[in-house]
Amino acid sequence: MLKLIKIKYLFIVTIIFAIIYIAYLITSNSTPTINYITAPVTKSNVEKTVLADGTISAFKQVSVGAQVSGQIKKLYVELGDEVKQGDMIAEIDDLKQSNDLKQSEASLNSLEAQREAKKARLVNYQLTYERQRKLVNKGVGAQSDLDAAKAEFDAIKADIAAIDADIVKAQVAVDTAKVNLGYTKIRSPIDGVIVAIPVNQGQTVNSVQSAPTIVKVAQLDKMTIEAQISEADVVDVKKGMPVYFTILGQPNRRFDGLTLRAIEPAPESINTETNAISSSSSTTKSAIYYNGLFDVDNPDHVLRISMTAQVYIVLSEAKDVLTIPSQAIQKKLGNNKAIVYLLNQSKEIEEREVTLGIDNNVNVEVKSGVKEGDTIVVSSANGALVGNNARAPRVRF
Repeated sequence: MLKLIKIKYLFIVTIIFAIIYIAYLITSNSTPTINYITAPVTKSNVEKTVLADGTISAFKQVSVGAQVSGQIKKLYVELGDEVKQGDMIAEIDDLKQSNDLKQSEASLNSLEAQREAKKARLVNYQLTYERQRKLVNKGVGAQSDLDAAKAEFDAIKADIAAIDADIVKAQVAVDTAKVNLGYTKIRSPIDGVIVAIPVNQGQTVNSVQSAPTIVKVAQLDKMTIEAQISEADVVDVKKGMPVYFTILGQPNRRFDGLTLRAIEPAPESINTETNAISSSSSTTKSAIYYNGLFDVDNPDHVLRISMTAQVYIVLSEAKDVLTIPSQAIQKKLGNNKAIVYLLNQSKEIEEREVTLGIDNNVNVEVKSGVKEGDTIVVSSANGALVGNNARAPRVRF
């Protein structure tokens, strides 16, 4: 009997504790705790940039072509070879050019021989003319003989003048033949690296139809980056702005200390546009980009032709300034003024008016209104509203 009484009392006590616990849960959940996402006010660098895709190219690249036709007899270089200005690159079979030079020289020699013969006859005709003139002056010579001697003298002088003109033409032909013979020896016009060889040894090139490219030589110690700037951003970009970039192969390496050299006034599409295209009634419109150009030293040749670069053009920047997350701005008032909320030491929300500086939509510079170490409320974790100097419940840790 005693055992049953104890069990009964134990059951009653258990029920009472259960009722008290349920009541506690109901009353404690009536005022939920609000959790806030916060961030400290810190000093850091902030910059506002324009992001652009870039393509790397050689600062200077020359397509070395053939100015005469013929078979490529010898290639002296391979891909990647470094060459100096004047180094031999290729040689074209020069049989035709050598024969043209010989023929031109032969024609020149023939004309010069004819001129020497004419000059000898000129001396004879001049003596005859002088002799007839003296006889006529003495009254013992016939005027007709003098006239005939003068005609022959003038004629030989005209012949020599004509030969002199032909000699000039023949000399031009010789000089041209020498130049053409020299064109069979292809030499590098600049110091650089062989980056392309679109022909093979033994191949015949025809310079009449087009100037065939034998090799391409590029200077790789300095590279040029062409950054594609959208039409929405190009209005804010100016020549001389700071710029830096990264590449896919070394994403953690930043190539900085650079300056935007130029902005092309028209997009690349202008090179392929025609009147028919420009006057077309088609409504299709592609994105428009303008190339921004800048140069970078490349002494170790890490940068290569046609690499992709992620380019950042710095519109404005500030170093070692107070910053907070841009998301923490609750309301903008104009004149660079805004409202933010601070969490004080009592875990209460305080409204604060601040003056803003550079905002890159990630972090924003704060010029006044807060100090380093202040705790800024970015947002509430459970969606509760913050503001109007409301006294918020303590943050749950």
